[in-house]
Amino acid sequence: MGSDLHTRAVVADTHNDLLMAVVERPPGRWASFFREQWLPQLREGGVDVQVLPVFVDDQFRPEGALRRTLRMVECAHAIAEGNPDDVRLCLNGDDIDAALTEGRIALVLALESAPGVDADLELFRTLYRLGVRVASIAHWGRSPLGDGSGEDATGSRLTHAGVEALREMERLGIVFDISHLGASGVAHVLQEATRPLLASHSAARALCDHHRNLTDEQIRGVAATGGVVCVNFVPDFLSTERAEQTIDRVVDHIEHVIGVAGIDHVGIGPDFLREVLADITPPCCEGVDYTGVDTSTTLPGLDGPAELPALTEALVRRGYGEKEIMAILGGNVQRLFRAELGRAR
Repeated sequence: MGSDLHTRAVVADTHNDLLMAVVERPPGRWASFFREQWLPQLREGGVDVQVLPVFVDDQFRPEGALRRTLRMVECAHAIAEGNPDDVRLCLNGDDIDAALTEGRIALVLALESAPGVDADLELFRTLYRLGVRVASIAHWGRSPLGDGSGEDATGSRLTHAGVEALREMERLGIVFDISHLGASGVAHVLQEATRPLLASHSAARALCDHHRNLTDEQIRGVAATGGVVCVNFVPDFLSTERAEQTIDRVVDHIEHVIGVAGIDHVGIGPDFLREVLADITPPCCEGVDYTGVDTSTTLPGLDGPAELPALTEALVRRGYGEKEIMAILGGNVQRLFRAELGRAR
């Protein structure tokens, strides 16, 4: 039942940093490298909607952040233009529906922490014109718009520019992503938001007490906006015990979000890190401790997009029905994107 159901479901992965790996190749190789290295994995995993975050490493911040951002945006366009039979860069829900009807993977561009924008909020309009449709405003540390969860001790809310960024994104039709944002910042966003929110890759803090995870109150808040919480697969965010870092633990987190927010407000944002980081760092640096997270570990049987059908099998074993599994795998995200993506106020 599981494999057939997985094939029929719309599978939406709201966080895969593959652009970081592709952009390291010469520009003339961007499309072909994606076709050779990543497309087979996405196809094997049944991925129908792939959000592509633009993440800018510290080495490019602050001076080179915008140039790096633009280069990664161009990389995404090159991937789409060089693989027209397989993928489509989508600007709204209609584009996504059309891509799925044509048997193509719908690609959605996202900004992760937006360091290329910072307080120059007019650049959100520029990046919107270039295809960006999802954005967050912080990563682990501080930004001109708001603090990341690694700075929770400051208790800081969004800056004035951060509030204006939220309003500008809502006006344009860029979905606001709360993943990585600090606790006080999330509370501030929930207070100010007037459109549905996305948590692109965040697990449940009630099951694993890590600052990157969301509390039940935060999960309920996202659901109250009509948004979706997409569960992260990074092992250290699922459990502090290595023996518990399994596919079943992912299902535990999905089940918890459902229990708190309801079946209509959960999705998946795997954040498959190991291959990306191994691909862009020297062999001497593999397994680097990334801000307290061991990126060398993966979930047995679920360490990349090709193995996503295993999650469907685990959901079936847990007793979830077809309609519920389809909502979890991507139906909820598809509904959110259909209603919000690129829809200007």
